[in-house]
Amino acid sequence: METILTSIAVVAIAEIGDKTQLLAIVLAARFRKPLPIVLGIFVATLLNHAVAATFGYLVAQWLTGAAFQIVLGVAFIAMAAWALVPDKQDENAAKVSTHGIFLATLVAFFLVEIGDKTQIATSLLAAQFHNVGLVTIGTTIGMMLANVPAVYLGEAATKIVPLKYVRMAAAAIFAAIGAWVVLAASSIV
Repeated sequence: METILTSIAVVAIAEIGDKTQLLAIVLAARFRKPLPIVLGIFVATLLNHAVAATFGYLVAQWLTGAAFQIVLGVAFIAMAAWALVPDKQDENAAKVSTHGIFLATLVAFFLVEIGDKTQIATSLLAAQFHNVGLVTIGTTIGMMLANVPAVYLGEAATKIVPLKYVRMAAAAIFAAIGAWVVLAASSIV
């Protein structure tokens, strides 16, 4: 349960104000049909995060020991610093084919999520918890918790809490996880 809850919290907070959340707002404003957008986000996230979690899990299998745990902890701390950097809206991602709202959302979200903070966090969480399935479930739920309100509420959702404070909270969570992993690994050495 810790794996799912941690994955949900890390990704839900990191996703607020992220470029994929901004993409959700753009798609909702453009197409004005929330259900296919939400379904496209869900499928894209599930696929993307399953790949990311698998990658993180496999890397953790090859690299073990206290040194790897310290590298993992430092990576989380680096994610904390990255979380403080505001994302810029990717305007090209919103210019997708109109062959279907679902397909347009799926493709746009999958591509925009590649190399994103939440995808990298998913890899790190899978490396930490050694569980692809539970991390994928948790990070997908976290993405949906952040993006479904963005689709239904549009820009109003991002005005509830200033994004500066959300990024600061995400950075604090990443830093705390990183420090915890480094300290735990240091006690092994």
